[in-house]
Amino acid sequence: MLSDSSTNGITAEHRQEYARLVDYSGVSCLPEVWSIAAEKFASTLALYNPHSQPEIKVTYSQLGEKIKLFGTGLQVLGVKATDRVALIADNSPNWLVADQGIMTAGGVDAVRSSQAETEELLYIIENSGSKGLVVEDSKTLSKLAISNSLDRLLIEFVILLSDETPPEGTRYKVLNFQQLLDIGRNSTLKPVIQQLETLATLMYTSGTTGKPKGVMLSHGNLLHQVTGFRSVIQPQIGDRVLSILPTWHVYERAVEYYLLSQGCTQIYTSIRYFKSDIKIHQPQYMAVVPRLLEAVYEGVEKQFREQPANKQKLVNFLLDTSKRYIEAKELSNGVYLENLDPSPLKRLQATLQATVLTPLHLLADKLVYEKVRAATGGKMKQFISGGGSLALHLDRFFEMVGIEILVGYGLTETSPVTNVRRPWRNLRGSAGPAIPGTEVKIVDPQTRQPLPQGSRGLVMLRGPQIMQGYYQNPEATAKAIDKEGWFDSGDLGWVTPDGDLVLTGREKDTIVLTNGENIEPQPIEDACLRSPYISQIMLVGQDRRSVGALIVPNLEALQQWAQTRNLHLSVSEETAPANTQVVDCNSKIVQDLLRQELNREVQNRPGYRLDDRIGPFRLILSPFSIENGMLTQTLKVRRPVVTERYRDIIDGMFKN
Repeated sequence: MLSDSSTNGITAEHRQEYARLVDYSGVSCLPEVWSIAAEKFASTLALYNPHSQPEIKVTYSQLGEKIKLFGTGLQVLGVKATDRVALIADNSPNWLVADQGIMTAGGVDAVRSSQAETEELLYIIENSGSKGLVVEDSKTLSKLAISNSLDRLLIEFVILLSDETPPEGTRYKVLNFQQLLDIGRNSTLKPVIQQLETLATLMYTSGTTGKPKGVMLSHGNLLHQVTGFRSVIQPQIGDRVLSILPTWHVYERAVEYYLLSQGCTQIYTSIRYFKSDIKIHQPQYMAVVPRLLEAVYEGVEKQFREQPANKQKLVNFLLDTSKRYIEAKELSNGVYLENLDPSPLKRLQATLQATVLTPLHLLADKLVYEKVRAATGGKMKQFISGGGSLALHLDRFFEMVGIEILVGYGLTETSPVTNVRRPWRNLRGSAGPAIPGTEVKIVDPQTRQPLPQGSRGLVMLRGPQIMQGYYQNPEATAKAIDKEGWFDSGDLGWVTPDGDLVLTGREKDTIVLTNGENIEPQPIEDACLRSPYISQIMLVGQDRRSVGALIVPNLEALQQWAQTRNLHLSVSEETAPANTQVVDCNSKIVQDLLRQELNREVQNRPGYRLDDRIGPFRLILSPFSIENGMLTQTLKVRRPVVTERYRDIIDGMFKN
């Protein structure tokens, strides 16, 4: 029986599926999960990397055995309870073995990508007090060993997750993956007592300024995700999960723990192989960030634009019809965010409109949406979206085409999920209700006093998934968690009468204009991204008279637009076709097009105010990316970094 308020309205079907799932509520530490899973799902394929050479397939019984051997090998090397071991590596089956092997030995892993800057990685190793290293490969080791850094940090051993021949002549012992397993095979694991409150991992927040902070997550924090997700997703044994996000990131990590705890098969992919893998492997589940869903949407839009004019007209008509059908259906069912409590007459009108539009929506499904679903493999049950808010037009698009998106919310400090939408109540535009055991409170950002239901304010969180604190940083911990255990999320939002959390922006991202008006940039940016000509956008304007914008244009869409007007958009040294006028991104005709797009999308946004209007803007031809430091690993814009990088351009746009 589901007793938490977040399960109100659950269907009988989902209640039955919930009862079928493996219940880990009595488990006291994460390694116990894999012992149980190894027994229950023994021959089921757990991990599959089709792109490794040779490809790697690991069953649940093999996974349980490898974790045990890895942990035993670490104990032989001297790892004892509470010892820290830095895990510097990226997505692979061996990463999960190492992660859980470290915990099985009684250790605490400090995790980070092998692609991170050397200075940051060395800081994490030193700050965590790690006695050993587990690294991606010998290349990663060479990167960290520069200038004898590891000698200075008193590292005792290094494990390569590859099977390369370890280098010789180092002060510390170096073994490869198989050598460590062999050591474990010739020894016996010493049981380690670990409770829910035992520290499991240190996850360093990347941050935008200053040194990263080590978030202390306990076994209980992470197990709360494993048990809490049962009320949200009910997979079948053997369901396929496509993994593309960084496995060391807390969001992907928590989703992996849960789906693997229920006997799913995880398939590893990358940006390079994503489009083909999703079709070949036909996954049922996938953890994504909004930027990945934007990429799918942009790919579909590109195909639409390449159709003949008459087909484009038909597709646009069908899309508009489906949008009206979906909105009418939501209003009829009381899950339309703009009107959550419609009058009986409004409900009746919406029901009638949905009924009238149903045949056209079904026609659209047959002609268009089936092809979109096929591009995602055709078997997708749910995308689980986190790591940032999902723009409403993307939310509605995937609803129209019949692909369910469950949007969640949380932070590294909350392990991470606190809220997530449910299949039986998928309120588009929200982050859903809290998962079992979690409390959400909205307070005034200045006074910290609770606000009435429906009021917008600062989101405070409390529950079993809240971190133990920041490692060796009691001042930052006290600032983040009050004496009653409430965590300051730094996010702004409100809660619906049914408990759905609706986020409106970040407190620190709020732009305050000189007239005193507060502008929350995220919803406006999401609206602007509806334009096919805008690839990325970041609002600016702190202490200015109006809001401005830095825009990364969609050059391909702009070039197609230019061709329809016998223009050539010049973005390189290429020669323009004969009898065409050459324009560039600073030409008046292009600037006028972007101005029209911005005005239309911002003014069409629900709750539009005059101060939301975007004034000056500048086009940036270099996209924001992880490589240039302007995107986080979950593809969110690092606003302070972008602001500093383009300080002169921002100042220049506001001079007049």
